[in-house]
Amino acid sequence: MTDTTQTRSLEIEAPKPLTEDWVAAAIGLFVVILAFAGLSGTDLLGWAVNTSVWTDPSHALAPAAKSFASLGGIPSLVLTYAALLVALSLGALITGANVTRFAVTFTVLFFLAYASWFAGNFAHFAAVTPADFKKFDISWSLRLTNEGGFIVALLAGVVIANFFPRFAEWLKPAARPELYIKIAIVILGAFIAVTAAGKLNFASSILLRGIAAIVEAYLIYWAVVYFIARKWFGFSREWAAPLASGISICGVAASIATGGAIRSRPQVPVLVSSLVVLFAMVEVLILPFLAEHFLWQDPLVAAAWIGLAVKTDGAAVAAGGITEALVNAKAALGGTHYEPGWLLATTTTIKIFIDVFIGIWAFILAYIWTNHLNVRPGQAKAKIGEIWERFPKFIIGFVLAFFAALITAIVASPATVKALTPSIGEANVFRVIFFILTFFSIGVLSDFRKLWEDGFGKLAAVYLISLFGFVVWVGLFISWIFFGGVHPPLAG
Repeated sequence: MTDTTQTRSLEIEAPKPLTEDWVAAAIGLFVVILAFAGLSGTDLLGWAVNTSVWTDPSHALAPAAKSFASLGGIPSLVLTYAALLVALSLGALITGANVTRFAVTFTVLFFLAYASWFAGNFAHFAAVTPADFKKFDISWSLRLTNEGGFIVALLAGVVIANFFPRFAEWLKPAARPELYIKIAIVILGAFIAVTAAGKLNFASSILLRGIAAIVEAYLIYWAVVYFIARKWFGFSREWAAPLASGISICGVAASIATGGAIRSRPQVPVLVSSLVVLFAMVEVLILPFLAEHFLWQDPLVAAAWIGLAVKTDGAAVAAGGITEALVNAKAALGGTHYEPGWLLATTTTIKIFIDVFIGIWAFILAYIWTNHLNVRPGQAKAKIGEIWERFPKFIIGFVLAFFAALITAIVASPATVKALTPSIGEANVFRVIFFILTFFSIGVLSDFRKLWEDGFGKLAAVYLISLFGFVVWVGLFISWIFFGGVHPPLAG
């Protein structure tokens, strides 16, 4: 055997670095496993930093668990950074990236991103309800919810990309929005499951009506948005599918999962994700007041509509809370006093089952794209192996996290569930942090001149026409079909 042949043999036999999908699944599941330690009474995640809405900055940062309160906000932030640095640097090593360069750039990116999130939690930006106004002694707010911090992070990254391009280029090794959002989605699986398990005791009719509304709405939504993007605006399938999922299902997570399933270029779901967050903030500012004005006599229709219309989890729940406060207050003026919590629970339940739909839809699209829309030359139908190759592997992490948490929460005793719930909540703190890193990274990669060349303006037009011209109103009609005439119980 010649030296050349031996070299080629070695090249062939050398193991390939693991893909980003597998790394995301591993890191996400590791966080969930640490959360499950709460079942034994051991808190392994309570030290993670959490940021509250604030007027006094010294009270904003704190560990996620009260048992770690003595640690303090700043040490908690540093400890969180160190943990992420170790985990993500290991991921960079596994995927074949330059670990030293990643670690240095990630350090800068993390603190810039978290500073943006901190600023976005200022009460005059994030306070929403009358109770918030009273708590912080303020008279006005932009009502962006704390998810407005994602917008601040996005804008901060955009400023860097467009006014400090050399700095943006330097940050790029750590600006990995797809990796961060995939990890967040895996953690989200466990959080959704525990919340869903808690809602299984919710009135069965509400639950079944919500599931039926979701299936009907999203089978209609996706097809119509995809058609508009393809036929009216001339987008390719690569752009139309993530856009349809982002507008139809659950925004950021759905567009990323779809992009992975159909093998789109990274910038496609990234651009769609930025639009999702921006429009969600607009919806929070508008839809609850429309619901209060037109739907106060059908409160559960209003609640279901918010769940079907608002495209991010935090914004949907915040909008549901605002809607409940406004609708219940207006009903009380007419002498009707509803038990609190039912409207918000309806919104949340619908949003949870929408989130669960993400993994199912990613698999369906991976199958369709592989077998029917992107078949290899000379191959009438793709093999099972290629479907597996295209399937976004981080969804496996999402599914494992979801079912592990759901089964545990359902079969365990109430005391066990009580121990697990706060631990999963602490894991969700990391989900939020990965979302922060995602949106800051999206901004850093968003050179407006290049974005415009890639069709950002057309994307925004599709989103605007689809959301406010179709999705919102179809969601209202379907909410009325399933929830019309159904009222929450009266107080007392």
